[in-house]
Amino acid sequence: MEQLFKEWAGEDCLRKNQLTANGSNRTYFRLEGETKSCIAAINEDVRENEAFIYFADAMNKRGIRVPQVYAVSADKKLYLQEDLGNVTVYTYLSSRATNGVDITDSMRELYKKAIDQLLVIQTRCRDVDFTKAYPRARFDQQAIQWDLNYFKYYFLRLFHIPFDEQLLEEDFHTFTDYLLDDDCDYFMYRDFQSRNIMIKDGELYFIDFQGARQGALYYDLASLLYSSKSNVPEEMREELLDYYLDGYNMMMRNQGGKELDCLAFKTKFYGYVLARIMQAMGAYGYRGVIEKKEYFVKSIPFAVNNLRRIITEHTLPVAIPRLMEAWKSICSMPEYSPEINRLKVSVFSFSYRKGIPFDKSGNGGGFVFDCRALPNPGLYDEYKPLCGRDAEVIAFFEQHPETEQYLSSVRDILSQSVKSYMERGYTRLMVNFGCTGGRHRSVYCAEQIAKFLYENFDCDVTLHHLEYSKLSREGQS
Repeated sequence: MEQLFKEWAGEDCLRKNQLTANGSNRTYFRLEGETKSCIAAINEDVRENEAFIYFADAMNKRGIRVPQVYAVSADKKLYLQEDLGNVTVYTYLSSRATNGVDITDSMRELYKKAIDQLLVIQTRCRDVDFTKAYPRARFDQQAIQWDLNYFKYYFLRLFHIPFDEQLLEEDFHTFTDYLLDDDCDYFMYRDFQSRNIMIKDGELYFIDFQGARQGALYYDLASLLYSSKSNVPEEMREELLDYYLDGYNMMMRNQGGKELDCLAFKTKFYGYVLARIMQAMGAYGYRGVIEKKEYFVKSIPFAVNNLRRIITEHTLPVAIPRLMEAWKSICSMPEYSPEINRLKVSVFSFSYRKGIPFDKSGNGGGFVFDCRALPNPGLYDEYKPLCGRDAEVIAFFEQHPETEQYLSSVRDILSQSVKSYMERGYTRLMVNFGCTGGRHRSVYCAEQIAKFLYENFDCDVTLHHLEYSKLSREGQS
């Protein structure tokens, strides 16, 4: 990896940091030299790598903002791609939400930008060579059957949902025929959702398209609007669906193409939403229950809520009684019933000079973690005007291993309490981080822990910086 970096960059790799990849068997590293940086991807599946490399080149040539591939190893198990930073649409919005910022307008703006680009991707890339796709060139009967079996074996079976296998298979075939009775010759991104959309210099960039193939228009829009933990409000989903249809039909009018029948599109769209939800549930069962990755387990309630809403509010013009029974059985599982009293965790940063924050909930307070034993960037002139959310300060803490040791201990303690609170029906927990001035160490730790809680537990998280209140008002990423 370092040798390939040197061959591409013309300089040594000075820093190497592994990145998180929740749903992938690929391993990612950020490599940095004196003047250049890139993302290295390591993957034993050569055909999947070849698909990504081909589609990256094809999409770049068509003016779509995707990472450039800089270099590929001889065995094609390693490639270097453009470094687009750390901010995805998902992390940007969740960061603002945990800071108490109303994200409605930001979400609407970002999702409309994503839809504008999705329309370009779907139509401009129709002529790519789909024989390069992997594992299948089309989202056809075989590909859909794989997803439905994934759902059957890794969700229905794992969660002991009763079903008659023969009758369910018959419904699978009926459902598949219904989905494919349409124009399926568009570019289908396959995993077009907020975690795969990066924000860099105010523009959106798109990653993780190695599963792209030929298919219908509906699937990618369903992925975007119904991704489990993105929690797009229902009224905004309807608004964005109309925005997509208006955008497509305007594009067709300008190009002299055939416009979509909006009513027919909306009817079939919800069939694809259900197909996407089932695929996701299969992934959550496999990755969460089998591989014991907690993030995927925590995504299940969101998927169940989406499923419950769809089957309650929308009717498909096709008879699939056994599949409907399975969906209803999932929605009636007591562990995924609609929650009335959710745990609300308030995370604070504060200055010990001003005192420990008062708990306004009336519960008498919660955890107070003293950050003053950590290395203090506030002692250095270049960091004094900054705070614990600035990139330079974050880099400072990441260079000191004792910071991660401290946070790891905090995560262990909080995980135990949060799980217990949720099991016992408690609704309030307060977590405080204090340092001398309340600007650097406490802010950094509060940010990291708020993100951890938000991503790993099905609870509401709010973040408050008492000494640097400007952050809470602006909700900076």
